[in-house]
Amino acid sequence: MSVILAITFIFFLIAARYFYVQVIWGSELVLRAADQWNRDIPVVAQRGKILDRNGREIVVNSPTYSVFARPNSVSDKRHAAEVLSSVLGADEESIYKKLCSAGVSEVTLARQASPSVADGLVAAGLSGIYYSPDNKRVYPYGSTLCQVLGFTSSDGLGLSGIEKYYQSVLGGEDGAVLYTTDVVGKETDATRIVYREATDGEDICLTIDLGIQLIAERAVEEVCRSSGAKSASCIVLDPSDFEVLAMAVSPSYDLNDIPRDQPDELNSLSRNTLVCDIYEPGSTFKILTAAADIEEYFNGNPSALSPTYVFSSSRTRSVDGTTVKCWSDHANGKHANQTLAEALNNSCNPCFTDIALALGKQKFYDYLSAFGLGNVTGLDFSGEALGMLVPQSLVRDCDLARIGFGQTVAVTALQLACAAASVINGGYYYVPRLMKAVGSGGGAEYVQPVLKNRTVSERTSALMRSMLEGVVSEGSGKHAYIEGYRVGGKTGTAQKYEDGAVAAGKYVSSFIGFFPADEPRYLALVIVDEPQGAYYGSTVAAPVAKNIFEDIIALKNIGPFE
Repeated sequence: MSVILAITFIFFLIAARYFYVQVIWGSELVLRAADQWNRDIPVVAQRGKILDRNGREIVVNSPTYSVFARPNSVSDKRHAAEVLSSVLGADEESIYKKLCSAGVSEVTLARQASPSVADGLVAAGLSGIYYSPDNKRVYPYGSTLCQVLGFTSSDGLGLSGIEKYYQSVLGGEDGAVLYTTDVVGKETDATRIVYREATDGEDICLTIDLGIQLIAERAVEEVCRSSGAKSASCIVLDPSDFEVLAMAVSPSYDLNDIPRDQPDELNSLSRNTLVCDIYEPGSTFKILTAAADIEEYFNGNPSALSPTYVFSSSRTRSVDGTTVKCWSDHANGKHANQTLAEALNNSCNPCFTDIALALGKQKFYDYLSAFGLGNVTGLDFSGEALGMLVPQSLVRDCDLARIGFGQTVAVTALQLACAAASVINGGYYYVPRLMKAVGSGGGAEYVQPVLKNRTVSERTSALMRSMLEGVVSEGSGKHAYIEGYRVGGKTGTAQKYEDGAVAAGKYVSSFIGFFPADEPRYLALVIVDEPQGAYYGSTVAAPVAKNIFEDIIALKNIGPFE
């Protein structure tokens, strides 16, 4: 009986193994067997082009080729190495070593080779040597938009910026040329060739307006030179739907000559600081504080201060044992009897301390959240920073007081631009975007705006537009004034901190402006990091915004609004 049981057990083991090999493992074994008899040469998909909103090509492809060898199919390796060295302009011994490689079916000899290389290979007629089209990205405008576009690897994979974020759209799907060979990889008389076509990537159309981008880049490059600043940057938005019209950062680098062998320099120059870095905004933040106060006043909150409320003329406020000072000495009646509009004109810190404390921690933080602070905006770009906001549970009155005028809080330029745009567009906060459409021409599929939330009412927005127009026409933003055009805005000057202490002589100068003030179509935030000499946002950054707006007016042939 025990013998019968043993035989039965062994039978079932064999049957189970047979079932596993034939049914479960069978498909994999078939593929392994086929792999021993088949080789493939990749056919690289054509990468999609990148265009601006008006269809102008800002990233294209140049025809190039990848060159491969099947070592087992190369009959005379030394002769082949000599010929290939001449055609490819590469070291003969290095090529020879690759052709002598054992245990590999294919080796790559060159990537992104010129069309003349393909012609040379055809003329040489070497056995076991193949070539196929690949991609070489070409950037017709050099350094333009470099921190936004990003770049690809040598094999065409997006590594940063738009090239990385939309890799799945731009990259397509590679094909292959399949060969049957003998078991050691040599072609035979029975060799069959099968071509599997590549699926090219799709073109994408950005929200960027190349004309405005070039204007912004010239402006930030010029202010870097004239002020001796460490860097300068600018973002231009369409406040009606938060489409990004321009993102300019100086210094920059040429996308056609990427410093790949200098990683630290490349990382620094390719970083989109408008999205990925944070800074203390200073007085430009007062736009948000003022808007929160006005909205609460219109909502009937008794703690909110009326737009006609007259602030104390004292130069200082004492909060939790700390002193908040105005930049002005308030001598000879300066900043006396200020209303909110005048406080914005004069950029008087104590007034905005009063507002923040009057609203209280809970209510003020509700608005900061609605304005998107402490969170990403949702831009279609990798590496967006969250900003830095003191947790509400840890905020003291002295912290709240300073947040009111743009200290003890850090934002990205994009966060601040979006928040301010919502203040002036009727209170609509959209998800900002760089993608306008997938595809080009009549077949393009357009991306629709996405409304995220409301921040303030149209009534508050209208009053804020009027007040900020006053800042430019008669207040600290007068260097952004354009005769015959209605421009609004707010200046900002913030000290920089290093190792937890104020860095002597280091400032961030900024200005956020928009026009036309009654129906905004363009909003620009200009940031100048560590200007030398003059450092106030009113004298350093505001004139840059004025130049940008004047050039947009000329570019778009926009007539006066008055």
